[in-house]
Amino acid sequence: MIGWYVHHHGWGHVTRMQAIRPHLLDDVTVFSSLPRPGTLDERTAWVQLPSDSGPVTASDGVRREAHELGDVTAGGALHWAPIAHPGHQQRLATIAEWIARTPVSAFVVDVSVEVTAFVRLLGVPTVVFAQPGERTDPPHRLGYDLADRIVAPWADGTIDARELVDRDEQVRRVGAISRYDGRDRAGDHDGDARRVLFLSRTLDPARLAETIALLSARGWIVETAGAGDDDRVDDVWPLLCRATVVVSAAGQNGVADLAAAGARAVVLAQDRPFGEQEHTGRVLHEQSYACTGWADSSPAQVVDLIERAAASTPGWSGWGVTGAAARAAAAIEEAAS
Repeated sequence: MIGWYVHHHGWGHVTRMQAIRPHLLDDVTVFSSLPRPGTLDERTAWVQLPSDSGPVTASDGVRREAHELGDVTAGGALHWAPIAHPGHQQRLATIAEWIARTPVSAFVVDVSVEVTAFVRLLGVPTVVFAQPGERTDPPHRLGYDLADRIVAPWADGTIDARELVDRDEQVRRVGAISRYDGRDRAGDHDGDARRVLFLSRTLDPARLAETIALLSARGWIVETAGAGDDDRVDDVWPLLCRATVVVSAAGQNGVADLAAAGARAVVLAQDRPFGEQEHTGRVLHEQSYACTGWADSSPAQVVDLIERAAASTPGWSGWGVTGAAARAAAAIEEAAS
């Protein structure tokens, strides 16, 4: 049995788990604050954890936010450990109770320094996922120190992670993990039509609307997937394949999907903790994988980037998507054995 903690921010962490899961022979039990996805197979159990960040009633009867109850970082040693928060206590107790009654071969953490430390203290081998950005702070170093394996979801020679220096015995750079790796192309773009796809909320609604107006005036066909409240698309693969240019944020899963599709891309880095997307965007620019900018780029700037991307000939092979999910599974199995 393999345990797997999935962080609840966005859907990227659960998407990554679902890409790797078919390559693991063991049963898997996932712990997350997110609801169970409808596409999991019967060999994957899902334990929904309570939130550890909502307001609670303090001992004086006053309703307070978690960060108002005390130092949530334990003096900078951790990222998030709220004082006397019932949800935080219950989620760790749930994991501990499961480990106490289950023969766990390894526990994957994507991502939480606190869960990594807790599980390792319970005597279970841990596998953690690295992320781009500046991760040299004490909590990140603690999580990496405790890990039996560190899965870096990027190819060697792409992301430069200073915090992984001198950790060669632990680190497995597996390449970018995409749910679409190995999938046949579908919906290739039609003839001379110029089609641009905006993924997720890469631009705010007002900026997106103005950008679409400028593109339409130039003859572009504009499609969106997840850019608003009413355009969610569960399977964007056909849209990726038929687009002349794809506009995406610099999240790990989004960029991996661009690489799997061999897309001409504009990547607009969003403001994220530890400079995660800025770091990725810089690498994409320096190594000529995509045309890059910022989420606050003006509509005219975004249109210019799209026109430049349309004339480009990207080569994504160095991003290492092919076989990445299987290599990540192999790293997990190393720790489990």
